[in-house]
Amino acid sequence: MRILITGANGLLGQKLADMLQAYVGGSVLCMSKSSNRNPSLKQANFLSFDLTDFSRFMEGAQAFQPTHIIHTAAITSVEACEQEPEQCERINVLLSEQIAQYCKENNIHLTFLSTDFVFDGTAGPYAEGDATNPCNRYGKSKLDAERRILQTGCRTAILRTILVYGVIADRKRSNIVLWVKNALTKGENISVVSDQWRMPTWVDDLARACILASEREAEGIFHISGNELFSILEIAQQVASFWKLDTSLISPVTARDIGQEFNRPKKTGFSIKKAQDLLGYRPTPFLDSLKEIEQQLATIKYHE
Repeated sequence: MRILITGANGLLGQKLADMLQAYVGGSVLCMSKSSNRNPSLKQANFLSFDLTDFSRFMEGAQAFQPTHIIHTAAITSVEACEQEPEQCERINVLLSEQIAQYCKENNIHLTFLSTDFVFDGTAGPYAEGDATNPCNRYGKSKLDAERRILQTGCRTAILRTILVYGVIADRKRSNIVLWVKNALTKGENISVVSDQWRMPTWVDDLARACILASEREAEGIFHISGNELFSILEIAQQVASFWKLDTSLISPVTARDIGQEFNRPKKTGFSIKKAQDLLGYRPTPFLDSLKEIEQQLATIKYHE
């Protein structure tokens, strides 16, 4: 296997690079717009350029000759997608379609990362075949990308996921768990939404799911997440409790209070049976993942 990763400076991208170097050695090529922020990744395995310059992508891919591509690069901020619709379309939809077409033409297996935001949150948890109905531009862009990828006829596994958290060597990459932990450690008050429900996904589990999909050359849509449904507030409270931090610093707010009543799904969550049966995916319980994160935080060498 020769694996090309896009979005290699993201939370998932960096975790994948770390895991895959142990798995396939030097047969990994990472691509990102910004310079390499992963201290464990050799510069020889990294290309920095704007992925929308597709000629550069093809040049790098043709030199590397991947057997598999894991496409994680995306604009994932709901607000950024609303504010820059053309850039959202260019990155999330058109680039994904171009990569899928390249995979089709060169017989490369594609793993594509999508989101629970393809659903409107009125009937969660969801199975892969349930009706989609995104309530924001980000979710719509990912659903459009899914459809265009499938239309190319390339061999592809589309992995939808939910609220990814975890730790990597890049201090700039935050997420729900690290945000809550770091803010409360500093004694800061935080407001956390109480009426949105998710099944949070540990990035290590998601990276392993990407590797499973690649090595099995799986095809179709798969739901990848944890299997425990929490409100966002409950997630924050569990993080505080685990690290023995002051839960009184956490103030519940509603989605309406913070302008998210209509532009975020209320309750998602997934049925992950298909991924369990066909990929052998096994999610880590949330509290167990926090124990693993605590060990990772104690040993990690940060990018400076």
